[in-house]
Amino acid sequence: MSMPTLRRFLTQQSGERQLNPNLIFLVEDIAAACRVVGNHIRNAAFEGTLGLAGGSNIQGEEQKTLDVVADREFARICANSPRLAALVSEEVDEITWLKEPEAGDYLLYYDPLDGSSNIDVNLSVGSIFSVCEVENDGDRDVLKQGSRQICAGYAIYGPATMLVLTMGDGVNGFSCEHGTGDFRLTHPGLDIPATTSEFAINASRYHHWDAPVRRYVDECLAGGSGPRGRAFNMRWTASMVADVHRILMRGGVFLYPSDAANRGLGGKLRLLYEANPMALIVEQAGGLASTGERRLLDLMPESHHQRVPVILGSRDEVARLEGYHRT
Repeated sequence: MSMPTLRRFLTQQSGERQLNPNLIFLVEDIAAACRVVGNHIRNAAFEGTLGLAGGSNIQGEEQKTLDVVADREFARICANSPRLAALVSEEVDEITWLKEPEAGDYLLYYDPLDGSSNIDVNLSVGSIFSVCEVENDGDRDVLKQGSRQICAGYAIYGPATMLVLTMGDGVNGFSCEHGTGDFRLTHPGLDIPATTSEFAINASRYHHWDAPVRRYVDECLAGGSGPRGRAFNMRWTASMVADVHRILMRGGVFLYPSDAANRGLGGKLRLLYEANPMALIVEQAGGLASTGERRLLDLMPESHHQRVPVILGSRDEVARLEGYHRT
């Protein structure tokens, strides 16, 4: 089985699809950042970076030390890309402009360490990223619709470090080879089954959910004797990367809906550097991504830390949930 490196894969794609070499350089820098972050996570107990950093981010969430480390490494490594104009990070209040933007420059959106609450119990965590283009010289608008992303992906730091990537033409998974550090194509052409018997949701919020979400979960939990006529498994890891990765591997649906407790904030997950990248990946793998009422990738952002409800995964289940929201 041929397992080309990420570089060879992107170079071949460049020839077939005329990818900009500067975009290839940026993706390679992102992969390098993910490799370094993965090493920090594995060595955290020895580097003294477990636990809280002693502050909070713009979201009002307590930062883990590794949140800060991961953000620093992404910024340090990716800033080397000559056409990268700005960094939009979950961990930083303001946009970090690296240069005066020119048409064709890139904007990098990222959550440097998703699911960091899992670190102390040694469960999988990840990094999420997305890239858009600057349209005109001097344009400092970073509020781009998800449909305008030119690539998106995530890294998952589990038994193996994997990079899952879409360049707008399908989804491919690359595993980091121990020893060489190369990312090699191990999971080409990822495809989400249209039907599933698994769903991921934080059940502790049940009493906050709206009626459509309660209906969906109640029907799934009713099993073979219920209206769905079959048993469902409920999964939840408190890491969007881990839950979405499982869906890419074997199907499922992920829900972090708007509810009575988070509606005033707009939802839980951030649009630009969590929801949009994952929505593009899921759609490119044959699934659907929705707020429950409309396609996520069609949302026009209002701020760069905007929160939104998220429902994504197997096409039939997301369509069912959208139907419940309409009734």
